Amino acid sequence: MRSPLLLSAVTALLLTLPASAAEDPGRAHVRAAAEAMGGEARLRALKSLRLRGVGHWNLLEQSERPTPPFLVMYEQFEEVRDLRRGRLSQKSESRGMVMDEWKGVTMLLADGVAAADFQGKWRPLGAAQLQDMQERLTFAPEHVLLAALDAKDLRAQADTVLQEVPHHVVTFHQDRASVRLFLNARTGLPTAVETVDAHPEDPFWSVWGDVRTVLSFQAWTLEPGGLRYPRHWEWARNGQAHHSVTVTAVTVDPPLADADFAVADDVKQGFEARRARKLDEAPAVRPEAPPVEVAPGVVQLPGAWNVALVAQDDGVVVVEGPLASGYSARVLDEAAKRFPGMKVKAVVSTSDAWPHIGGLREYVARGIPVYVLDLNRTLVERLVAAPRTLVPDTLARKPRAAKLQVVDARRVLGTGKNRLELVPVRTETGERMLFAWLPEHRLLYTSDLVQPQPDGTFFNVQQVDETVEVAAREKLPVSQVFGMHLKPTDWSTLTTAVDKVRKP
Repeated sequence: MRSPLLLSAVTALLLTLPASAAEDPGRAHVRAAAEAMGGEARLRALKSLRLRGVGHWNLLEQSERPTPPFLVMYEQFEEVRDLRRGRLSQKSESRGMVMDEWKGVTMLLADGVAAADFQGKWRPLGAAQLQDMQERLTFAPEHVLLAALDAKDLRAQADTVLQEVPHHVVTFHQDRASVRLFLNARTGLPTAVETVDAHPEDPFWSVWGDVRTVLSFQAWTLEPGGLRYPRHWEWARNGQAHHSVTVTAVTVDPPLADADFAVADDVKQGFEARRARKLDEAPAVRPEAPPVEVAPGVVQLPGAWNVALVAQDDGVVVVEGPLASGYSARVLDEAAKRFPGMKVKAVVSTSDAWPHIGGLREYVARGIPVYVLDLNRTLVERLVAAPRTLVPDTLARKPRAAKLQVVDARRVLGTGKNRLELVPVRTETGERMLFAWLPEHRLLYTSDLVQPQPDGTFFNVQQVDETVEVAAREKLPVSQVFGMHLKPTDWSTLTTAVDKVRKP
């Protein structure tokens, strides 16, 4: 046994050592990384950067299946970073499957405001875009090491092997996010930044609660003035490749003009108003878009993502659980108000699009059965199991098992005049969708497959054609349709649109 006298002597010695000798080894690793990039003093002296480059986004949520290959959106960009004041100006052009020509936009982050210039008019953005742009600056290679050095909770973790190379690992917190830095043990340079954070105002990523993002760096170059900088960046989210950028030009400390970061007062006010609107607090009923009775006892609640209430003999069926748990809570309040004394017996989820399933957790938390297509079962199970430690919802606070009802063939739900028949679509673009058929009303709910455009046409007539094909296949004498983004519409509108495209 070590004597108490010896332990006391060791403790006293440690207390008298300089702070640099007793500090956590993680700080030494980060300092070595800063030195490899040109030195901590060089990083702290940086005033600005101008980057030009090209890249692409994998449209994880918009793709036809939850596994690769994904649909892609291409981009080319130029951005100016004001490193002293945390400002960002980014001009980009994008082009992809539904965009035949390059379309440009300028996005601006200045003084805590996010705004965008669309076709010559500045408009306020919201809290989701603000978070994205702030993260682009905070976790960039020129800043993330300084953030680590300034963090009071910087700590070393066990070394690991990444990309077949030994790495030091350090952790710290940046506001709400937990951060892990992977530093090449041989060169000192940072290889990856892993963050876990919530995105509560993003209608896509809010669905997944605590989101893990990994930003990787490679293709390092020595820039004028001694700064080493990576020319290729890769983002992955929840294990899927998300965004890729190749930086084609770097300008160190370009001159800045305040006029390039100016935001008009009306845009600032608009931004504050938008930021105050919380996704989880979105109203289920809006004065400008009142509920519509599609048929007796069948009510559509219009919104960015429509919800339908179907009153049956033994309870109410909710069609769709989109957006967020709080939104679903208000849908349930509306159902209780509109159909007093009737319980909500089920919710039907008809699509795999992330915003379309974002509110299902509230139904699970209340013990309400959830009807899902067989192909979407894994997706919904992942949603129910997703960790939500940073921004907990009802299910996170009081976990319970989901009552999933898996639909693998045409299935009847309920009885009486408002009985529903759930129909797997099983087409090319509608592979992961369910239709809901109300035979007594000759009314077909078309999920997300029919989407009208502002000019009266339809987005991707292929999807409209598939809707017509399903009706023929299932022998449905449809009179009227409605859907996730579709108000009640005569069936002939769909057939006319298809016939128009089919003509030589």
